[in-house]
Amino acid sequence: MQESTATPPASAKSTEVTPKDIQLLVLDIDGTIAGTSNQVREPVKQAIRAAQAKGVKVAIATGRMFCSAVRFHQAVGSDLPLLAYQGALIKDVSTQQTHRHWPVSKETAHHLLDYFEQPELRSLLSVHFYINDQLYVRELTPETKIYAERSEVEPIVVGDLRRALTDEPTKVLALSDDTDVIERLFGGLRQRYTPAELYLTKSVATFFEATNPLVNKGVAVKYLAEEMLGLKAENVMTVGDNFNDVEMLEYAGIGVAMGDAPDDVKAIASWVAPSVELDGAAAAIEEFVL
Repeated sequence: MQESTATPPASAKSTEVTPKDIQLLVLDIDGTIAGTSNQVREPVKQAIRAAQAKGVKVAIATGRMFCSAVRFHQAVGSDLPLLAYQGALIKDVSTQQTHRHWPVSKETAHHLLDYFEQPELRSLLSVHFYINDQLYVRELTPETKIYAERSEVEPIVVGDLRRALTDEPTKVLALSDDTDVIERLFGGLRQRYTPAELYLTKSVATFFEATNPLVNKGVAVKYLAEEMLGLKAENVMTVGDNFNDVEMLEYAGIGVAMGDAPDDVKAIASWVAPSVELDGAAAAIEEFVL
């Protein structure tokens, strides 16, 4: 692995946390431990194993579906619950015990679908509903096919997504290759919903995501650290690469942004690592844990 020359951004939060303080390492998947290969590279695995050998617990926090994230949870050798769907679902992989599940209400899902299906938006968006860890779509668009292939899930095509709303969705996602469309969507729905009504975020520039207002990765990591493990924020290190990681980067004693992260995400981080393709997560672990 290339030696890291990464440094904290000028506006990064200062930290006096030392390696011996870190007892929990929480990692995002896409853009953090998995890049274009959609696999965890060996240098990252080695750094994680070295951290675990020092007694550090490792967890995954992702926007992915639970079923799609399990192989990464296994790849990093985690024995903690998996934080999926931006933290909307916290579930144990080995026992299948659900510790927390905060879905979007059916009423809100209907309203979001009405918004997505406005004439000026309908043809521009691929809409995904995630219900009982299954992916429901109205049609198989090229964007959905790419998403499903990377996620290794089989979409269920239902035509009218209202027919799928027999249960509350864990998450709602709208995709578009046009990032301007996602920006307009994000801006429009932020005016319509307050943070107390709906949590809105972007995991990548082409993904608009909506979850229960109580949900974000920061809340999930805090629950895992404090409620389940009896730790404090200063005992936690988080690593992520996008806007859906902001809350967990802010929460942790050490919050690391990847080199490919947007500037606004880097600005709130303790440290900026090299990019995912340069094994930046391994560099961060070596810097702060080993």
